[in-house]
Amino acid sequence: MKARIDTVLGRVTMYRLMVLVLGAIALVALVASSLGQLFYTPLQLVLSLIVALVATMVSSWVLALAFRTRAHLESSAITGILVFFVFMPTADAGALLLLALSGVVASASKFVLAVRGRHISNPVAVAAVVMTITTLNLSAWWVANPVLLPFVAVGALIVLYRTRKIAVGLTFVVLATAIVTVRLVLVGQPLLDSLWLALGSFPIVFLAGFMLSEPLTLPPRRRQQLAVAAVVAVLFSIPYSFGPVYASPEIALVVGNAVAFAFGQRRGIRLRFVGRRALTPTTAAFDFEPVKPVRFRAGQYLELTVPHRRVDSRGSRRMFSIASSPDDEALVSVGVKLSQPSSSFKQALVDLAPGATVRSTWVGGDFLLPADPGVPLVLAAGGIGITPFVSQLAERARGIGRPVDVVLVYAVSSAEELAYAPELVAAGIRVLVVAPTEPVDLPRGWEYLGAGRVTAAALGAAIGDLEGRRAYVSGPPGFVDHVSTEFRRAGVRRVHRDFFSGY
Repeated sequence: MKARIDTVLGRVTMYRLMVLVLGAIALVALVASSLGQLFYTPLQLVLSLIVALVATMVSSWVLALAFRTRAHLESSAITGILVFFVFMPTADAGALLLLALSGVVASASKFVLAVRGRHISNPVAVAAVVMTITTLNLSAWWVANPVLLPFVAVGALIVLYRTRKIAVGLTFVVLATAIVTVRLVLVGQPLLDSLWLALGSFPIVFLAGFMLSEPLTLPPRRRQQLAVAAVVAVLFSIPYSFGPVYASPEIALVVGNAVAFAFGQRRGIRLRFVGRRALTPTTAAFDFEPVKPVRFRAGQYLELTVPHRRVDSRGSRRMFSIASSPDDEALVSVGVKLSQPSSSFKQALVDLAPGATVRSTWVGGDFLLPADPGVPLVLAAGGIGITPFVSQLAERARGIGRPVDVVLVYAVSSAEELAYAPELVAAGIRVLVVAPTEPVDLPRGWEYLGAGRVTAAALGAAIGDLEGRRAYVSGPPGFVDHVSTEFRRAGVRRVHRDFFSGY
């Protein structure tokens, strides 16, 4: 069931998923308003949503032209819907103009509040801070109400699950709810009433699912993300005021974004395309020369942006594990499966001319090998899921020394699909190949494990000390879910997972 959910969600880009989920909540709000369950009328909701969307999308397009870049319309649509949920719905012409201004401020923050191309803060939070402090348009966060809470909670869960940020969201929700509930109890509210008020009337769940979880404003590592969630929860829940600045969800998020920025890559990443190398009949390596050195850890991934015309539903941005070693500052390489029919993104990637410059907006991930090279490891890769392991093994060979004891289980759709074979041979590790037929002329130290799905029995028979190893699994969602389960059945206690959802 989990593998099926991962596969279904993986077919939709994160931007498209956000638009669909937020749009569904807006539709529920309209229905609830028509039934008299919300304070706002259907006309107010419809007019406000249209104004917010038009203002953010048009201003993003104009600002992109001014800054000589290309607008990301799905991102602009997300910003517009969030503006709709944060500011008061209205049908008054003057108030609608201020709502439009809020959308313009949100769009402008993406371009103005950026350091070397990297966003610093959530644009809607910035707009809420600016408009509230100036008293032009006070933030209302009207989406936080008991009627919409079940739908917001389901939508937030979908987004957090898809982005693998459930721990971050739960950290914020639990801590913020606990603090707000205690505050209400201390002023005389009954415990259950306080708990319901905290969840139903404060934008705790909405903030966690749709704003705090934004990848571009989160730090790269999980423990850093949890720390930021805790900081935002405390600032969200404890009242304070300094002149025109007082405790609010937007202030808490902006401060948390600043903390996250201190953790992460402090510049946008520009990569100059060097060339493409065929790895297998269906995969290729795309090599880039970074304009400035890129900081990353072996096993991490980057979000690559390739602007192009006639963008399809998959969008112009995609996450890729980095296959090159962090020690090689002159190269950033990614492995790509070039399936047919190809997405517009992959076609644009294939069509890149040497010397063309593309951008990356984010580098992060926690799929990292132990610092101690003496820890026995078993790695499992499904197809192009081999890429993070190539980076990790190359780093260890060049830096802190070869891993003492590593076994790689490499599952491919055919014997011709063994990508990065020379790099794996150079790593000097034992490789167990899973393929429909046995490959001819396997390198020394490589063995054919068999055809079909990887099983606990086959793993246990091939790797006698499996229980004492730490496991790492990378590849498509279905492969990762299945092999992780088989590893645990075989007695492996610690399994680290990295899957290419939405690849």
